[in-house]
Amino acid sequence: MDSKSIAATAFNGGYLTSAEECPVVFTTPAYEFNEHIYDNIVYNGYKKAEPETELVYGPAIKDWPKMCALTDNLLLQVASVIRDEVTTTDELIPSGETASYRSNPYKISEYTLIRKDPEYVGRAKAVQVYEKARIAGDTQKTAEIYQVLKAAGVNAPTEELMKTTGIGSILYAKRPGDGSAREYAASCQKVLGGLANICIEYATKRYRSNCVNWGMLPFTYPDDSINLEVGEYIYLPGIRKAVEDGATRVNAVIIGKDGTTRTMELQLNGVTEAEKKVLLAGSLINSYRE
Repeated sequence: MDSKSIAATAFNGGYLTSAEECPVVFTTPAYEFNEHIYDNIVYNGYKKAEPETELVYGPAIKDWPKMCALTDNLLLQVASVIRDEVTTTDELIPSGETASYRSNPYKISEYTLIRKDPEYVGRAKAVQVYEKARIAGDTQKTAEIYQVLKAAGVNAPTEELMKTTGIGSILYAKRPGDGSAREYAASCQKVLGGLANICIEYATKRYRSNCVNWGMLPFTYPDDSINLEVGEYIYLPGIRKAVEDGATRVNAVIIGKDGTTRTMELQLNGVTEAEKKVLLAGSLINSYRE
């Protein structure tokens, strides 16, 4: 209607004219569908799988990293503590130019919390090094981080801990995930080794669901009295069994930077049977694969 009004105004010497007075007769041209155009450029793989054919990725496209199932226990380092009342998805991962890296999960994750906490990415990557070492079977490297568990009374051999205790990072924010349903606000955390979040409440159900879909435990704590500092560790013994049993309260041991410990009870409310399956598998991708 706007274009017709502009055309009518132009025909009328520049005087503002209604679209209804446009002196043009519009007709619908004949149309013929040419399916061969699509046959030549679009692959329709429905019921014609070719598993022997390897997908070829363009230079800006990277596959998702492999994700481990939830281990018996978790050792998580606090990578960021955000005390703002609300943290938006745009603050978790900014929009704009970053969207051009949407097909490269590693590249786009570099922008996680870049405006809110520019040090977050570096901290998360620093602890992720140990999880990669654990998966690779590097006993010497992994033993470096397991040393902190002695403060919590855990003295098991490194080889045993490598089989039972996953390593990752954790984020605290009061009410994260407000705003758009941006899925990669959660996936970027997981790519950087994030395995859990703690908050008073999730600002949107969408963001919480996205966290679950990437295998990140959606912990809550009832108020803002939580005493956490960046660099501290949270040890979650028996976390896999707790999820399996549908526990809504999880005991955690906080290991301070000075080696002292204190306990905390986290809430794990509202986890459905479908979500439980995803959390145990380590991600929705893993769950589908299983």
